[in-house]
Amino acid sequence: MKNKKFITLGFASVGIAIMLLSVNLFGNSESKEKTDKQETSRLEALAKFTKVISIVEQYNTDKQETSRLEALAKFTKVISIVEQYNVDEITIEKLMDKALKGMMSNLDAHSNFLTQKDYKNLKVQTDGEFGGLGITVGMRDGALTVISPIEGTPADKAGLKASDIILKINDGSTLGMTIDEAVSIMRGKVGDPIDLTIVRSGEAKPLPIHIVRDIISIQSVYTKTINDKTLYIRVTSFDKKVVKDVQKAIVEHSSKTKAIILDLRNNPGGLLDQAVGLVDLFVDSGDIVSQKGRKESDKQVYSANSNNTVTKVPLVVLVNGGSASASEIVSGALQDHKRGVIIGTKTFGKGSVQVVLPITQTEAIKLTIARYYLPSGRTIQAVGVTPDIEVFPGEYKSHKNNFSIKEADLKKHLEKELEKVSTKEVKKENKEDKKDIITPEMLNKDIQLKEAVDILKALVIIKG
Repeated sequence: MKNKKFITLGFASVGIAIMLLSVNLFGNSESKEKTDKQETSRLEALAKFTKVISIVEQYNTDKQETSRLEALAKFTKVISIVEQYNVDEITIEKLMDKALKGMMSNLDAHSNFLTQKDYKNLKVQTDGEFGGLGITVGMRDGALTVISPIEGTPADKAGLKASDIILKINDGSTLGMTIDEAVSIMRGKVGDPIDLTIVRSGEAKPLPIHIVRDIISIQSVYTKTINDKTLYIRVTSFDKKVVKDVQKAIVEHSSKTKAIILDLRNNPGGLLDQAVGLVDLFVDSGDIVSQKGRKESDKQVYSANSNNTVTKVPLVVLVNGGSASASEIVSGALQDHKRGVIIGTKTFGKGSVQVVLPITQTEAIKLTIARYYLPSGRTIQAVGVTPDIEVFPGEYKSHKNNFSIKEADLKKHLEKELEKVSTKEVKKENKEDKKDIITPEMLNKDIQLKEAVDILKALVIIKG
């Protein structure tokens, strides 16, 4: 019934708009001589516009009190003037598309009008593999910003980092460019090169980045072990198999696992149900996240179920400025439940919900319909998740004392015993050559991960 109501309003608005447009604003009779085809195009364009207006009014999180009739009268008056006096002749369809793009992009950083080309590109992206760079971008203070490069992709290999600001794509400035426009330009034929000019914190001048497009196919979950007792789980994005793969890894290593590290660094997010399901593997009761829109009926609460919990071992979660959306829901919920220690740097701060709503067979709008809230009631939007322990990225600087004397340096040390120890170390080194093991040398190159391991050692001791 609600949809019917808005559709009725939409057609009523079309009637008003057509009536207003039929009035000659400047006493010119030429507007009465338009062909039937032009009038049909006008009707279709206005119908599309008012349909979008109805949807935005229904779902937009910011309440608008402006009179519907007055607003539409103002809009149609502007359309009529532009049609008559613009220096270049422009069709009503193009005028409407421009109006829709302007309206949607000014609602918030994530809402947009999707033309036929944009809508097709979005479908290609959500279907799986596509030719591109492998980065997730967002708008921060009006600037096109890298949320995170996806691990193992061309962008990651070229050295792009979270929080890099994209100043230019090839020779074109990104000023005033929408996220979807930028993504459309950066995606392309596999093997084609692209040049980005980026601004990076700490660098004196913009940096040129040359990237060659490739097939973007992502492995979302992979696992390694540390010291045979700690399970390291890396989640690069939240696709439809994340919960299943993480649960499988935990169960397979359950006999030896004393602690878990969940690495969500540079994870741009993904499917909400996978974020909720991942938290549910560690939390047996209480709310995980809530979704609130304009109306009470839009509110949804997602809660944990004890039947889904698979482990209660100590947990550390790694995050950084590239952790966004679903990653922030997971880390924030685990933090609120005091289920894990959050380590790293402050997350990106994307806590809004977008849906894609078709308005014709080939066009759609992407609209923000709600915001996410964590169990404690705090929001993620533009705030992010602050770690319990802030650790900046870098290498661990060890201080070796090359002048100290040990038992092995003495002239008559116990050589037989030393040979036994050496044999054990060789065996251990051979074991650590495996790809599914993180060695002490690897830990020293990632101070955030090393800090996580050290904290877990303490938690395991406390737990007994």
